[in-house]
Amino acid sequence: MKTRRILFLIAIVSLLILTVFASVAFGAKAVSINSIISAFLAKDSSSYEVSVVLARFPRTAFGLIAGAALAISGVLMQALTGNPIADPSILGVNTGASLFVVVGIAFLNIQTGFAYIWLAFIGATVTAVFVYGLSSIGGGGVTPIKLALAGAAASTALSSLTSAIMLPNNQVMDRFRFWQSGSIGGAGWNDISLLLPFLIIGFILSIYLSSSLNVLAMGDEVATGLGVHIGRVRILSAFAGVLLCASTTALAGPIGFIGLMVPHFVRLIFGNDLKWVIPVSAITGAVLLLFADVLGRMINSPGELEVGIVTAIMGAPIFILICKTSTTNMQRRIQ
Repeated sequence: MKTRRILFLIAIVSLLILTVFASVAFGAKAVSINSIISAFLAKDSSSYEVSVVLARFPRTAFGLIAGAALAISGVLMQALTGNPIADPSILGVNTGASLFVVVGIAFLNIQTGFAYIWLAFIGATVTAVFVYGLSSIGGGGVTPIKLALAGAAASTALSSLTSAIMLPNNQVMDRFRFWQSGSIGGAGWNDISLLLPFLIIGFILSIYLSSSLNVLAMGDEVATGLGVHIGRVRILSAFAGVLLCASTTALAGPIGFIGLMVPHFVRLIFGNDLKWVIPVSAITGAVLLLFADVLGRMINSPGELEVGIVTAIMGAPIFILICKTSTTNMQRRIQ
């Protein structure tokens, strides 16, 4: 087990380096290895190819940060709900954040990134509470299938509302038609600096709460007996998960399935210990999102396929498999 973990960490760090290299190398214009090395070493910035590489740095940096944030958000939501398919995109949280941002732009004339983040946070919080409450109605409490259905219903309704607001307004439509598909191409260093304080808070909270969430997985009574403040842990975990998701969505738009795929894959190697799952999921999520972004650029070169579309294509089969596995396990427990 220990050897397998070490090999996985070596592999994922190697993939991280390769995807970063690929992210700055591929695009509308391919660049040479020498230009990439010169850009990293801050040499010959007057060269055209080097300037192209430097222009891709913010996109690459944001891809890493966004992938890590979405993966950790998925881990926290799954730990909180005890549900294997809890994910910002499945629960409709991304869509709720998107709707509030579009409403702010269309009706409140909000134009600052800081305001986008808070609007996205409010929208994500309201949607998460609504979907969880909706899925708890009826017998059996919250189940994976009910949560998926409630999230799908909420996502469909909120997406329709978003489109209804955007379509009559050409200015809003032109500005957010690519953003709505999920894209990291528009990120700049100023945008990243706005997001960093929010993301750092989310990252620190998730690491801080990992031990308490491990205990909480044993059951409320055991956690209470071991001195865990259940209410506080759940509120802070929900806050961290929504903050990470909403902050990313405010800049990149709704990017789905990263928070669903990555935690399941990491648990196959590291088990359920969140002290390992959270940091390793952050690295794996960064690799996966950046890989999806590079793949989208290579498939549709010299244009690009938005990363949100690529992750949806990758994640949909895994989502179906997880739902099927969860239903089968539930039926076995009933029998």
